[in-house]
Amino acid sequence: MQQSKIAAALTFGVLVAVVQISSAAENTDLGKQEYETSCAACHGPQGKGDGSYGELLKARATDLSVLAKNNGGVFPVARVYDVIDGRQAVKAHGDRDMPIWGTQFSVKAAEHYVDVPYDAEAVVRGRILALIDYLYRLQAK
Repeated sequence: MQQSKIAAALTFGVLVAVVQISSAAENTDLGKQEYETSCAACHGPQGKGDGSYGELLKARATDLSVLAKNNGGVFPVARVYDVIDGRQAVKAHGDRDMPIWGTQFSVKAAEHYVDVPYDAEAVVRGRILALIDYLYRLQAK
């Protein structure tokens, strides 16, 4: 009898923990997290180009909140992807002042998945697409 009560209590505890972890995972905004970690220092908390590193940059960081507005009302997904990835030169972007995030994301994935097989390009794509989703949500209305 005592063992069944202990087992029931442990089972309940595990279920509560799983539900809490699932709820936390559902509420995680990966794009926002990526932006705050990788972009906000230069582009600012709202993407206006007014980040804390602004005075250290050669040129003002791009205002990411008007990308759609500056493209006839259409958010330029492919162009934004290419600029963030940075591993292939984007002629219209001019000189590259920002980091080449495709390479950095790939290196971070290698550090994270040391002994586990993974697809580095899938990790890079996932991080960039999460970031693009967040940038889309930052667009001025």
